Amino acid sequence: LMMLKEKCSMTDKEWEERQKTRQLEMEAVSKALAVLSGDDAHDLFTRTFNPAFLQMDRQDSRRVQASKVLMNAAKKLNNPKLSNLAYRVRLDAFTRVKKAIDDMVAQLLKEKADEIKHKDFCTDEFNKNQLQTEKKEREKKDLIAKIEDLEMTIKSLADAIAKLKGEIAEMQVQMKRAGEDREKEN
Repeated sequence: LMMLKEKCSMTDKEWEERQKTRQLEMEAVSKALAVLSGDDAHDLFTRTFNPAFLQMDRQDSRRVQASKVLMNAAKKLNNPKLSNLAYRVRLDAFTRVKKAIDDMVAQLLKEKADEIKHKDFCTDEFNKNQLQTEKKEREKKDLIAKIEDLEMTIKSLADAIAKLKGEIAEMQVQMKRAGEDREKEN
């Protein structure tokens, strides 16, 4: 029972300490946000902002000031989350650039997906066209062979007709001679 009371009291102390730490973190973040989003900072930004004179190698003093406040709080409280937030505030000036780059990357990925889809469509159509061409070539060869077969049949039938006509003519001549021979005999 004594150990349980001791453990509970330690847990309560740790919880109170964490609550104090969270409260200090929240105060530091609030101060940083107040510095960054204050009317003075906004007025200064709108009055002095000219993209032609934008310095790329020096950060805004208010942003640096807010970052320092957060960094001091992080060191004081030994909190890596606050330290991370301080760095993010300092580097937050590049969020628009990062967003533009992310948008460009997203657009390129979309174009890549569209090109892959188009390539797949073209490949499928090419394969279908090739299959249809091969099928038509086979049909063409079959039809040419059938035409040659029919032409040979026509030629053999024409030869047979000519031979039969010749035989009919020969028979008619023989019938006429036989009729003449009979008349002579009568």
